[in-house]
Amino acid sequence: MRTGAPPRTETSGPGQAEDSAIIQASLHEPERFAELFNRHAAVLHRYVVRRLGPDQAEDVVVETFTRAFEKRHKYAFDRPDALPWLYGITTNVIGSHRRAEVRGYRALARTGEDPVAVAFDEQVAARVSAAAIRKPLAAALARLGRDQRDVLLLIAWGDLSYEETARALGVPVGTVRSRLSRARRKIAHALGGENPTDMIEEV
Repeated sequence: MRTGAPPRTETSGPGQAEDSAIIQASLHEPERFAELFNRHAAVLHRYVVRRLGPDQAEDVVVETFTRAFEKRHKYAFDRPDALPWLYGITTNVIGSHRRAEVRGYRALARTGEDPVAVAFDEQVAARVSAAAIRKPLAAALARLGRDQRDVLLLIAWGDLSYEETARALGVPVGTVRSRLSRARRKIAHALGGENPTDMIEEV
């Protein structure tokens, strides 16, 4: 697992149903959908905090699962792990808060103070305490287009694979690779040639 990335939950184990089975069962027993929330809400909340801060995270996660419940009949039941699907819905919800996200990056770029990281995990904040790194990184994230930022952060912070990111966003894997490559080049340029993957994963 990538350093700094939120932990992936196990979708199934001894005595546990796969996500797809839970969603399918919820078509006739709606209360079963709560199992999916209990399994994945914490990981999604952690991801949203990193992008929008703690104040909006709970509302975004609730809206994510509300939309997921409404769309559960369209789920691809051949995919046992629902987390990429949930990340895709979360990304769409975050899209309605895009200005707030960019404002947060710009504030960090100006001040070097990262209340999002501190609220999320003080140890993570300590690992990137040098404002000389955080400021240009935040400024570069703010300048990225939505599509490139979504791909970059789903991989770096959501710990999704290229294939999972493609499913989450509903785009081909080649598009994910292209957007990620462009985003990494821009971030590397802003950091004076530093490895952007390492820096972003630790923020």
